Amino acid sequence: MSPVPAYEVEEGLDAERRLLERVQSAEAECGLLFWRPTRAALVMPQRMSRLEGFTQAERVCAELGWPIALRDSGGEPVPQSPAVLNLALVYALPSGESELTRIENAYLRLCQPMLDWLAGLGLAAGLGEVDGAFCDGRYNVTLQGRKLVGTAQRWRRRRDDGRHLVLAHGAVLMENQRDAMVEVVNAFYASCGLADRCRAGSHIALDECVGAVWTRLEALREGYRASLGRAGLILD
Repeated sequence: MSPVPAYEVEEGLDAERRLLERVQSAEAECGLLFWRPTRAALVMPQRMSRLEGFTQAERVCAELGWPIALRDSGGEPVPQSPAVLNLALVYALPSGESELTRIENAYLRLCQPMLDWLAGLGLAAGLGEVDGAFCDGRYNVTLQGRKLVGTAQRWRRRRDDGRHLVLAHGAVLMENQRDAMVEVVNAFYASCGLADRCRAGSHIALDECVGAVWTRLEALREGYRASLGRAGLILD
């Protein structure tokens, strides 16, 4: 199995942007990227840099070993580290697929191969919100009622034909770093005077359920390849 590329967080975000650009410029119909951060960072939307107390929060997070990195998309602060697998799925809306259901379909196209992969590992996973999780959402992938994978989307249009295209992103907690992650997210919120708080017990890592987690990804890749193929999208 080919290893997962390791990037600085900013480099990984740039790699996702390049993949999105390839599909937007019609160099490809779809693309899939797995990557793993080389070091810890707390990633959040650009808008949060305008919060009162952000400068103080930036210093506090850096002292905890989680410097802040800013991303293009929305959402809430998300810890990134070598404990996390990032997965970026990019595709142009398949011919005949309704634009009315494109957002839900994109989440399902991102999440269903993960659910199938986890089932193959003997784990009963689901989808849904988890009280106390950072960057919570309806399309979290969950185990034992706790958040394993956070998901997000970014939409654009193709330059040549105007078709919608999406970057659907998943962040999988492969190794147990829940306590440190929750500590830094809560420290950021407190420094900015925000009431939000998250809890370590609302999260779960894959290595708490199975061993040798980083050697198990080929089946996940093949699951995405098969799923995209059924939609008429062929990976390079």
